[in-house]
Amino acid sequence: MSGPLKGLKIIEMVGIGPGPFCSMMFADMGAEVIRIDRPGRGEPGSARFDVLARGRRSLALDLKKPGAADLVLDLVEQADVLIEGFRPGVMEKMGLGPEVCLRRRPSLVFGRMTGWGQFGPLSSAAGHDLNYIALTGALHGIGRADGPPPPLNYVGDFGGGAMMLAFGILAAVYESRASGQGQVVDAAMTDGAALLSAMMYGMKAAGAWRNERSANLLDGAAPYYDTYQCADGKFVAVGAIEPQFYAELLKRAEIDDPEFEAQNDRQRWPSLKTKLTRLFASQPRDYWCERLEGSDACFAPVLDWEEAPQHPHNRARHTFITVDGVVQPAPAPRFSRTPPPAPRAPSARGQDSEAVLSDWGIDETRQAGLRESGIL
Repeated sequence: MSGPLKGLKIIEMVGIGPGPFCSMMFADMGAEVIRIDRPGRGEPGSARFDVLARGRRSLALDLKKPGAADLVLDLVEQADVLIEGFRPGVMEKMGLGPEVCLRRRPSLVFGRMTGWGQFGPLSSAAGHDLNYIALTGALHGIGRADGPPPPLNYVGDFGGGAMMLAFGILAAVYESRASGQGQVVDAAMTDGAALLSAMMYGMKAAGAWRNERSANLLDGAAPYYDTYQCADGKFVAVGAIEPQFYAELLKRAEIDDPEFEAQNDRQRWPSLKTKLTRLFASQPRDYWCERLEGSDACFAPVLDWEEAPQHPHNRARHTFITVDGVVQPAPAPRFSRTPPPAPRAPSARGQDSEAVLSDWGIDETRQAGLRESGIL
């Protein structure tokens, strides 16, 4: 293994969504992440499609069996980080709560990923990313004024959830290296999604952002910052905010209508939007790509899941890779001196149990007992 996080040892209590995404990010950067999976062995052929599981080995344990928690605690003694994404109280019921783990490993960083957080009136309620971002105002800012906000789990699960947890864990690890003391990182998707909206809340307080949807610079009201449908049914994205970029857009699109000179006259925005809608609808997407892509017009085609990996820019940067026949995004960001290796294909559930236990110091005699008891 190599990469900037080589040497960091992490235990992942397998869940869904943001927990696995966060763990994938750590594995992508070279950390050794062990997934503690549910009992049973999965089919090796299907595991390759679980992209969020890439880069780490799977240890399948029945945590409901007596003695299972003791085994996990023995592994915790050797770990720098533990990541879990259960409802508040679940880890405590299993005998694996923060207090117990920190007694066994005082420097441990205990990363907790939930939607509502570890405390608060809603902390014990069920929910999904859509609910969490709805509560913070973030969902209100997404979508058109004439329809309901669309579901968009990037903001909750991955941006406001997994990435905030990863940042919090690294901050706690950095502090632990100096103090020798671990701590709990309480990452709630509500907190993270709210933080992603920091700029909008600041603009709103300054009177520069309206409470209505599709009424602001960055939410589709401005004609020069929006998406448009082309003659072939495909879409393009235009983001020419700055005057010089706006001028470039007009020049390359051959727009000489004098009304467009009033770029930031909000009274004219609906009219300009109508004119741009008609203009882009007059030609197929490839026509606009030839005229605008790669220029300072701040333009890009809206690519679908199949087109994106084939775009020349993405190909040049190797933004997408193929692992065991599955096309998927490559690790990000890039490092000049300690680049991580290509991700390892996901393991089937329980595929690496014996190897993981051996590598982490659990001898064959004890492994036999674990198998006999049904833990392993």
